[in-house]
Amino acid sequence: VQLQAFGGGLVQTGGSLRLSCAASGASGSIFGITVTDWYRQAPENQREQVARITSGGYTTYADSVKGRFTISRDNAENTVYLQMNSLKPEDTAVYYCRFTIRGSNYWGQGTQVTVSS
Repeated sequence: VQLQAFGGGLVQTGGSLRLSCAASGASGSIFGITVTDWYRQAPENQREQVARITSGGYTTYADSVKGRFTISRDNAENTVYLQMNSLKPEDTAVYYCRFTIRGSNYWGQGTQVTVSS
């Protein structure tokens, strides 16, 4: 399984971006057996989990993004999204998607999000 994340960019404070993470190399929909996470890593910081959607569709969020970010997925396209609204400068980071399939982790390459003040 290969993951490709895209959708990052430069946005002003208060703006919005939607990140996508598309999985390829899988046969059929994989979300019934997959936990999907979005992580982010700012310079000199540890990678932190931002959002998760389980195989059953249950979602959780880091406190710092609750009410602003929404994780969702398209089962038919094996794609997960992260809708980010009301962006703040502290959201600036490289964002990574991670799929966990039957205990194995697969990471996307990361996409840069920069929020200007």
